[in-house]
Amino acid sequence: MKPIILHPTYFPSIETFVAIVSASSVVFEICDNYQKQTYRNRCYIYAANGKLQLSVPVIYTQKNRQLYQDVQIANTYNWQDIHFKSLESAYRTSPFYEYYIDDLKPLFTKQYDSILEFNLACFEVICDALQLDITINKTTEFKKNYTDNLDLRGLVNAKKDTAPQFDNYTQVFSPKHGYINNLSILDLLFNEGPSALSYLEAQHAN
Repeated sequence: MKPIILHPTYFPSIETFVAIVSASSVVFEICDNYQKQTYRNRCYIYAANGKLQLSVPVIYTQKNRQLYQDVQIANTYNWQDIHFKSLESAYRTSPFYEYYIDDLKPLFTKQYDSILEFNLACFEVICDALQLDITINKTTEFKKNYTDNLDLRGLVNAKKDTAPQFDNYTQVFSPKHGYINNLSILDLLFNEGPSALSYLEAQHAN
């Protein structure tokens, strides 16, 4: 398969990782303009009351265009503690929460200045947890179209959920709310643990 080009996002969706595990390499788009209402600064987990959005606050105004790599996190807001407690509440009874949480915790204690820097750090931790070895490159200029890479930058759009229906796996609150498709990779990791990578590879095969 061709290399794929993606936007770095906050704990990417399962759909994004299904694409990643089948790619020969990944190119991260870092030269684009920042846009609101995307997965650049949000992800979805499965909490006690159902699907829950976690959003990283950023300093951004629509009036003045900013490059994604220049957008800063609004660290005056205690979002890291809130996100970590949300993960704890949602997944502390999951089979692999204790197995992974110590690796994830530094992401919520160290202060990051830019949302791009933070997202890349999150991606690295997740790849280590999945034991996924993938070559990563970054763009050096913005291109509207690509011929050598499979352009999957559209996966960043949080308004459109066009993900295929993936195989069900056991989720903490599925007895209460049923199975929720295509959440953050964190949901799969906490529930499936070392089997998560095999799950992702199987979804591509389907």
